[in-house]
Amino acid sequence: MATFLLIIIYLAFISLGLPDSLLGVAWPVMQTDLSAPLETAGYLFMAIAGSTIISSLISGRLLKRFGTGNVTFVSCLLTACALLGFHFSPSVIWLFVCAIPLGLGAGAVDAGLNDYVATHYKAHHMSWLHCFWGVGATLGPVIMAQFISGQHSWNNGYLAIAGMQFLLVIILLLTLPLWNKVTKKNHTDLNQQPGDTKDVTNHLEDGMNIKPLQIKGVKLAMLSFLFYCGVEATMGLWGSSFLVNVKDLNAAVAAQWVSLYYGGITIGRFITGFITFKMNNLTLIRIGQFIALTGAVLLFLPFPPVFSLIGFIMVGLGLAPIFPCMLHETPARFGKKHSQTIMGYQMAIAYTGSTFIPPLLGFIASKSSIGIFPFCIVVFVVVMLFSSEKLNQLMKKKVIINKNTSSTVSS
Repeated sequence: MATFLLIIIYLAFISLGLPDSLLGVAWPVMQTDLSAPLETAGYLFMAIAGSTIISSLISGRLLKRFGTGNVTFVSCLLTACALLGFHFSPSVIWLFVCAIPLGLGAGAVDAGLNDYVATHYKAHHMSWLHCFWGVGATLGPVIMAQFISGQHSWNNGYLAIAGMQFLLVIILLLTLPLWNKVTKKNHTDLNQQPGDTKDVTNHLEDGMNIKPLQIKGVKLAMLSFLFYCGVEATMGLWGSSFLVNVKDLNAAVAAQWVSLYYGGITIGRFITGFITFKMNNLTLIRIGQFIALTGAVLLFLPFPPVFSLIGFIMVGLGLAPIFPCMLHETPARFGKKHSQTIMGYQMAIAYTGSTFIPPLLGFIASKSSIGIFPFCIVVFVVVMLFSSEKLNQLMKKKVIINKNTSSTVSS
């Protein structure tokens, strides 16, 4: 029963990923059809992500009152209706109207399912859960590319994705009774995996009435989340426009290349789920950041277009382990007492990165050129790497302080 419900949750995360990558790959065609400025995609993206922030902030209350199953069902219904609205939208104004329920539905699903899997299933499922988001994010551009190349119709691409979402809504409706049954039966304790790092929080801090944001390292962790999501979202939103306008690819080919970027995230997270048994989170985060930086540099250098394809895939593979490993590392870094609150802060700042960084690049590009895209990606990855390494150094110091404190108390 629990396994069957886990399959449903994975399907729900596929549906969460499907719309995330559509706007960026469809925009080169949508922009022409709607006679809209380049930066409009950034504002639409901001409307979607802003609504996601709102729903994620209130999701805790909704989940406690209505349960994860009901919230997931209603949220997926919202996203399905919003995508159908994109299909019928006659103007940019209606796209903005539909962007609100699309974001509201996505935020509640994301927060609810992450919490449910963390509570009722073992830790390695977190990487695989986000792997299935990557499946959806990879399929979205592939489906849209087929409609762009075959019918030159982004509208029908959105219609196809909406149909898939409505199918999931029916499945969720039929399986609603499972959620309460699994919740009652599955109270398995979440033990750390062999490769996980130990809890390095300062026990003096844990015992004091200290606010989560005052704990050393929390702000650095939030900065890492901000720029991680800035990189991930910017690659998805503006990657296709960069390939079309700078590398002279047609829109359908660009969409396929962006789908390979999401494919890198997907494959990387699937593999990460196995590697977590043998390698700790900090090592995986560091390796991922260096791979992403290498891919970003390939985009920046004036090489033939095929190197851009390699760069997109490498950035995707590099990003793959970072987000789930940073989420899973939260209680080890800051203690279980404050982990839920800090997790909420991290998700909020992550959505903030997704909301504001891509539109900012779009605004700058409209005043200059989309050619600044690879330079910005390099800068974002460097900032993420710097903040992550500073956090690791701080955590090492806290370990030493904890050992000294323990030795003093024992003596």
